[in-house]
Amino acid sequence: MVMRAKDALGREGEQAAVDYLVGCGFRILDRNWRCNGGELDIVAVDRHVLVACEVKSRSGNRYGSPLDAVGKAKQTRLRRLAVAWINAHGVRFDAIRIDVVGLVREGSGGFTIEHIRGVG
Repeated sequence: MVMRAKDALGREGEQAAVDYLVGCGFRILDRNWRCNGGELDIVAVDRHVLVACEVKSRSGNRYGSPLDAVGKAKQTRLRRLAVAWINAHGVRFDAIRIDVVGLVREGSGGFTIEHIRGVG
């Protein structure tokens, strides 16, 4: 089966986001976790804080920043999903934070990465 270019970009962007977060000292707990309420792209720990991280990858800025795609409704859903992840795994954290990592493909094949902590 042939992977669509958009899907390939998303997969590469998500791996780049994981590499970036690990480089920032985050510990990755889960990727692409799904439940009836939706999906969390990355679940990580930053010190004692659980971080539900949404990843948005784009091939350019023609339609705006990838970060623009995460509005208040999405932020609220991500917070509910983070609580669902905690309940499903029976763990406790001092706090929950929602982050967004936006990636834009560069001409060289790499990504420009923008990370916003605590969006919701």
